[in-house]
Amino acid sequence: MAPRCWPLYGLRITTPRLELRLPDEELLEELVAVAASGVHEADDMPFGVPWTDGGPEKRARTTFQHVLGTVAQWQPEKWTLSLAVLHEGEVVGRQDLTASDFAVTGEAHTGSWLGLAHQNRGIGTEMRAGVAHLAFQGLGARTLTSSAMTDNPRSLAVSRKLGYLPDGVELAAVRGAARTLQRLRLDRASWEAHRSVKVELHGLEPCRELFGVARTASA
Repeated sequence: MAPRCWPLYGLRITTPRLELRLPDEELLEELVAVAASGVHEADDMPFGVPWTDGGPEKRARTTFQHVLGTVAQWQPEKWTLSLAVLHEGEVVGRQDLTASDFAVTGEAHTGSWLGLAHQNRGIGTEMRAGVAHLAFQGLGARTLTSSAMTDNPRSLAVSRKLGYLPDGVELAAVRGAARTLQRLRLDRASWEAHRSVKVELHGLEPCRELFGVARTASA
């Protein structure tokens, strides 16, 4: 994809082990293959929207449509940045950053998943640290929010490591049953206090207007 037409394709977030970027056609094929291979055990459902139900082909199609849909529907007032996560050059999962009226609220929401084969290696923490750096340092965010099922200790542990604090609970209907979601919130002071991953941003400047952020803002 040509960054000249859509500069977000030139945006890169790098950490000691990872690279996060908007997937082009080749990387998108790799990402859907990771989704098809599975992101959680069959008897579990860690997501409020059970997009992983329906087998490998449906997971692949849903992932493909989601990523392309975020590009097609992007507006500075409402956007989702859906990044492929690469570890040693291999696509291992997806990290999203979503916001509405970001220029006004300064608030964005994080969501992510990792392929089963790549879990329990600290990658989830590192990729979330990368997108948090983009939000706070790159875009001047005030707060980040996230959520996880109360019976999803690994996701909650990632949030705690990065400084998120509990922000109440809510009920969601998932697979026809009531599930409890823990809301989480990270403000700038807590992010600063818990920063432990070195993160670098590349190619952000041409993207600022797409995020609803003035070009004169601090990079």
